[in-house]
Amino acid sequence: MKYIVCEKPGEFILKEREVPIKKANEALLKIKKVGICGTDLHAYSGNQAFFTYPRVLGHELASKVLDIGENSQGIKIGDKVVVMPYISCGNCIACRNDKTNCCININVLGVHGDGGMQEQIAVPIDILLPANQLTYDEISIVEPLAIGAHALRRAGVKQGEIVTVVGCGPIGIGIMKLAQIAGAKVIAVDINEQRLEYAKEKIGVDYKVKAGDNTVKEISEITGGELCSVVFDASGNKFALETCPDYMSHGGRFILVGLSKGELVYNHPKIHAKEMTLMCSRNATKEDFEYVISVLNQFPTASYITHNVSFTKMIENFDSWLNPETGVIKAIINF
Repeated sequence: MKYIVCEKPGEFILKEREVPIKKANEALLKIKKVGICGTDLHAYSGNQAFFTYPRVLGHELASKVLDIGENSQGIKIGDKVVVMPYISCGNCIACRNDKTNCCININVLGVHGDGGMQEQIAVPIDILLPANQLTYDEISIVEPLAIGAHALRRAGVKQGEIVTVVGCGPIGIGIMKLAQIAGAKVIAVDINEQRLEYAKEKIGVDYKVKAGDNTVKEISEITGGELCSVVFDASGNKFALETCPDYMSHGGRFILVGLSKGELVYNHPKIHAKEMTLMCSRNATKEDFEYVISVLNQFPTASYITHNVSFTKMIENFDSWLNPETGVIKAIINF
C-alpha cells in the first residue's frame, strides 16, 4: 500500500509498504479522507512541539472498517467511523480522573506515532465511534471541532455571554460556531481580513475585529466597556497569547487552545487585578466527539472545507496550504 512520510522538516516522500496486520482488539480501516491541521503544517515546517521525525502525519481521519472483531459498540465491517486519535494509557492520574485527553503517556496518531496518510491503518477499537449517518467530509472534521468543543466545556461558556475568539483558523472557527450553538455572542479577532469575512458571512459571528492597535478599544465599545467574560486564543501566536488578557473582563476566563513553543510573559498586577482564570485546553475526550457528532448538522461543512486534493497530489499542494492568502481554511486529502 502507498503512504506518505514526512522524513524531516520540509520533505514529504511517497513510499510503499505492506498492509498492516491488525492485532487483537484492533480494527483495520480503509482511510477515505484526511484533514490537514495546524499540527501537520507545523510539523512540516519544523516548529511543532512534542514531535520527532520521520513521521506519517494525519490525525483527522474519515475511514471505513475493513476488518473488526466483536465489540461493545456494534461496529461492523463496512461501517463509517470517526477515529479519536488520542491513545491513552488508562492508568495514570489524568486517565483515572477522566482526563484521557492529557494522559501522561498519550500517543496521538500522526504526532507521537504514525497517523493516517496511508491507505490502510490498524487502530484500537476503543478509539472508534460509529458514524454511518455522516458523510466522509463531515467525519473528517469531527476531530478539529471536538478540540473546540473541549475548550468551550473547559470554559463553561453560558448562554448570553460575550466571548472573543482570537484566530480565524480551523480551530478558532469551530470554537466560534460551537459557542453560538451554546447561546453565546461571538467577537472574531484576526489579522486576516479574508478570514474575518468568512467568520462573519459563513459562521455568522456577531462581530469581527481586525487585530491591531485598536483591538482593545473596539472590543470595549462592543461590550459597553466591560470587555469579554471569556477569551479563547486559537492562534498559538506568542504576541496574541500575551495580549488576550487585555480583552478579558474582570473575573473573566482565558483559555489557551493554540500552542506556542516558547515562554509567555504576563504582567502580574494586571491579571491579578482581574482575578483572571487561566486554563489550557488540550485535545478532546469522547464526550466532546459525541457532542460534535450530535450538532454537526448545524455546521457549514461545505464552506469550511476549502481545498480537496487526491492523496497522490498532496505533496505538490502542501506548501500552498502554509499560506493563508490562498484562502485555505481546511484542506482535505481524498483516497
